[in-house]
Amino acid sequence: MTTKPKWRTSSYTKSDTCVEVADNQPGLVLVRDSKDLDRGCLALRPAAWSSFVDFLRATEVPPGRVT
Repeated sequence: MTTKPKWRTSSYTKSDTCVEVADNQPGLVLVRDSKDLDRGCLALRPAAWSSFVDFLRATEVPPGRVT
């Protein structure tokens, strides 16, 4: 049985820079661009997603700046 992804956005997401995450899939975290849903999504292992989130939390980036 396949579970339908439950997409959510961060409370920090601005209206013009949205990414959505679905973490209700067994063994996967899905990430997509909410502005272009037809492009598909990235499927990451939970450990890789966790490492990415930890990196973001440890990195201070000024608001509005993309690195």
